[in-house]
Amino acid sequence: MTSFENRGARWAKGLFAMLLAACALSPLARHAGPAPTATASPEWPTVWEGRALRPLALSPVEHRFASRFPGHIARLTDGEQVLVLREVREPTRLLHPAADCYRGLGYRIRNAQLETDGQVRLWRCFIAERDGRATRVCERIVDAQGQAYTDTSSWYWAAQFGRSTGPWQAVTVARAL
Repeated sequence: MTSFENRGARWAKGLFAMLLAACALSPLARHAGPAPTATASPEWPTVWEGRALRPLALSPVEHRFASRFPGHIARLTDGEQVLVLREVREPTRLLHPAADCYRGLGYRIRNAQLETDGQVRLWRCFIAERDGRATRVCERIVDAQGQAYTDTSSWYWAAQFGRSTGPWQAVTVARAL
C-alpha cells in the first residue's frame, strides 16, 4: 500500500469515527434546554374493548421507574388482562420494548410477531413464559397525529428527529394464557 493510500484509509477511518461520535451525541443536543415542567396526569380510559377498567397500583419497582420517566404511567385491568399505559412527553430511551422488561424478569420470549387486531391496528406481540406460566403481550406506540409504531427504536428516532410529535401513548396489553 502506498503512503497516499495509507493516508486515505486513515482519513476515512477518522471520518467514520467522528460520524459515529456525532450520531451517539446527537440525542444530547436536543435536551440542552430547561428541564421539562411537571404536567397533570392524563385522564386514563375507563373502558377497553367494551369492558370496564379499574386502576391497579404500581409496584415499588414501577414507582421508582415512574419517578424518572418523562411522562405518566398507569396500570389498569378489565379483570382478564392488564394494560400498562404510558403518556410520553419527550423522546426517551426509558421507553423500551416490553420483551426487554420480561426478559429482565426472567421470562423466556417466543413467537414474537406483528399482528393486526379487529380494529386494523398493528401490534407487536409475543408470548412470555416463566415457571410454567405463559402470558401473551402486545404493544404499540401512537403519536399525537395517530401514527403508530410497533418498534420502540423506530419510534425513538422518528421522535428525536421531529418526524413524530407527542405526546405519545404507549400501550402494553398482557393476558395470562
